[in-house]
Amino acid sequence: MATVLVVEDDDFVRSAMIQELGRRDHAVRSAGCALDALREIAQRPPDVVILDLGLPDLDGSEALRMVRGISDVPVIVATARDDEAEIVRLLRAGADDYLVKPFSADHLGARLDAVLRRARSAVPPQILHVGGLTVDVGRREATLDGQALALTRREFDLLAYLAARADRVVSRRELLAEVWRQSYGDDQTIDVHLSWLRRKLGESAARPRYLHTVRGVGVMLCAPR
Repeated sequence: MATVLVVEDDDFVRSAMIQELGRRDHAVRSAGCALDALREIAQRPPDVVILDLGLPDLDGSEALRMVRGISDVPVIVATARDDEAEIVRLLRAGADDYLVKPFSADHLGARLDAVLRRARSAVPPQILHVGGLTVDVGRREATLDGQALALTRREFDLLAYLAARADRVVSRRELLAEVWRQSYGDDQTIDVHLSWLRRKLGESAARPRYLHTVRGVGVMLCAPR
């Protein structure tokens, strides 16, 4: 059983999906617009989101971008748009799967089960240790030498992503795609967040301890040597 958030403005379609998912023993919540969905995700994160693109307050693709700004919850996009370029763009923007309307109850159930299997098999270690740095992914807390770090949401996401890949150079493109959930953007955004994170780790780009820039390649987090 999973907790599923159905984001759909059509009352008939929403009711049908809720009934079918409930029949499959899932706990179902729903929202009729993007802002209500974002509030639900922030306050009571579901296991998976089924997101319609034709919402009354925001285009679904913009809603997807905003979801990715606050959560890594798996998202299945439900759309009447079957253009291949559009589907590729949505997947690159952070969708985990998609369904083209109209779809059957069995098709919905199969896609949902597949996304949940992938999400559950990809759960990273909840507590990461790199030297004196400890990152508790589940609690979203980080400490350095036993002292709590006051990190913003994005700073924590960046630190946790790098800590899970300690001693490995991570490219800026990968950070942009996996932490910012954007397929393109300005490297300056990454530089600014790295600078803030370095300051909180008690280091600088000129005198790094944990965060090392590999010129022309990316960033590596490793224990001080």
